[in-house]
Amino acid sequence: MGVVPFLPYMSSINELDKLQAELPLTSKMPILFLGHGSPMNAIEENEFVVGFRNVAKKLPKPKAILCVSAHYYTNGTKVTAMAKPKTIHDFGGFPKALYDEQYPAPGDPKLAGETKDLLKPTPVALDESWGLDHGAWTVIKHLYPKADVPVIQLSIDYNKSPEQHFELAKQLKNLRNKGILIIGSGNIIHNLGLVDFANMHKDNYGYDWAIEANNLFHKRLLDNDLAGLVAYGKLGKAFQLAVPTPDHYLPLIYTLGLKDKNEKVELFNDKLLAGSLSMTSIKISA
Repeated sequence: MGVVPFLPYMSSINELDKLQAELPLTSKMPILFLGHGSPMNAIEENEFVVGFRNVAKKLPKPKAILCVSAHYYTNGTKVTAMAKPKTIHDFGGFPKALYDEQYPAPGDPKLAGETKDLLKPTPVALDESWGLDHGAWTVIKHLYPKADVPVIQLSIDYNKSPEQHFELAKQLKNLRNKGILIIGSGNIIHNLGLVDFANMHKDNYGYDWAIEANNLFHKRLLDNDLAGLVAYGKLGKAFQLAVPTPDHYLPLIYTLGLKDKNEKVELFNDKLLAGSLSMTSIKISA
């Protein structure tokens, strides 16, 4: 009789042991947050895509990638589970060359199932219909241009709070020891309604509030004040303008949730753009 209450716990331990056996241990993979910016970065040559390529040179080649994209924003948590994800052109008004671009990376149904198990008790739907949206493929193609690394996407449940997303991310930490590269893709400062199109090509150009928000982000990150960055709604007016909607900021919270205390943080592509955007990207490693 006394053993019965422990059966669910023992069952979860057995499932975790099984999962660990299925994915062999490797050295701990870094984590990335990529400021993805315009979809045109998929086909343009600029300093930001050079930054993506340069960071890839410093990474061990992963067995697979799990990407949390701002553009996979759903009711409930989902993970892509198809063997051959389609390239999604989820944007409008761009040149034909961008719509012709394909990124035929394979999926990884097995990793999708393992991700679902790791996130218990949160319900996770295995999604056979999505694919790779532009938050994923337009940047990953610069890391692995041969499309030879399997990619799955984990959605952002818009019903969850930033704190809940931060805690959910922690449940994925074990994947870092299994050769899985986890990428958050969004933009820390992302106010499309205030974009200064006349100054799109001005170098490192931000409004005063964007500069203030960017400096505040730097300080909090380098001080390892992750709780402060998760509770971004309390960071003042500048941050409210920088993050008018949560979708592009929440991928950062997944990256922060995966960080271990003493890991090193490196910023790259750390520039403001068009007044109200930032391309700031982050590599976190042991």
